[in-house]
Amino acid sequence: MKHRRFVLNVLLASAAISSAALPVSRALAQDFPTRPLTLVVPYPAAGAADMFGRSMALALEEAFKQTVVVENRPGAGGNVGMTYVSRAKPDGYTIGLGTIGTQTINQFIYPAMQFDPEMDLQPIALVSTTPNSLAVAATSPWKTLQDVIDAARKANAQDKKLTYGTPGIGSSVHLTGAYFEAMTGVELLHIPFKGVSGSLPALIGGQIDLLFDNLPGSINQINEGTRIRGIAVTSAQRSPLAPNLPTFDESGVKGFDVTAWFAIYAPKGTPQPIMDKLIAAAREGLKSQKLVAQYQKMAATPGNLFGADLAAFEKSERQKWGKLVHDREIKAE
Repeated sequence: MKHRRFVLNVLLASAAISSAALPVSRALAQDFPTRPLTLVVPYPAAGAADMFGRSMALALEEAFKQTVVVENRPGAGGNVGMTYVSRAKPDGYTIGLGTIGTQTINQFIYPAMQFDPEMDLQPIALVSTTPNSLAVAATSPWKTLQDVIDAARKANAQDKKLTYGTPGIGSSVHLTGAYFEAMTGVELLHIPFKGVSGSLPALIGGQIDLLFDNLPGSINQINEGTRIRGIAVTSAQRSPLAPNLPTFDESGVKGFDVTAWFAIYAPKGTPQPIMDKLIAAAREGLKSQKLVAQYQKMAATPGNLFGADLAAFEKSERQKWGKLVHDREIKAE
């Protein structure tokens, strides 16, 4: 009898504590945010991820009427920055810009991931989608995708490989190159760089033959045309900002369709009322005419997936890229 009374008292006390904590949690969420937020971008400055991170930070600032500081924490294909976010205090004040790489690819190529993208992070909003592009140096003899394929096959016949640069192992552009190999049967040599600030000069300087990149990272140089030449875009449709660039599908690689994406996340355990405010602010920001106009200039489309819908989208992406990584035996070296 005493034991039952003891258990009952414990349960009543626990219920009282839980019910007392609810108003506190709601009160904190109601006031959120009361100080600046930090948005971690897990890649170097000047690349596409940095551009989208900063644009989203400005959009959240307008929605929250509070400062949002962008902090670049590059390394290990974005893993360093997103690990930091996953271990941050789950109070909504530290969020991170994940990508197709950090959220759906890296877990298949890095053997010792320090965070689980599905279990350790809570999806807030898809920020943007954008095609990738293939470019060569302006001095290159190759002008079409077929030229590149023919050159790669010729090199393979001589037991050589054309080299292609990307902003890093596990990035969507790295997997775009691998997908291109799988679809055409050619073999290329991947040369990873720490962001487009390293890969673009290497292409211009002749250290690499090809450059796969997120289109926003190289659109200005492609349109200028003096140092690099655009070959094709990876999306199913042409980009309005580069209408003269054909798609891979149009260029003979039928069914080729790859789109990079970027999204923001909070650490697991962030209270739902705060998550709701973050999602609402992101939803409002992504409708901003200023942001829409900015993304049009960057050859990107604002995202339209939030919370659980974004989580479901990620799951399908993991299945697609996990299979490619397995089939191509891609590993972080």
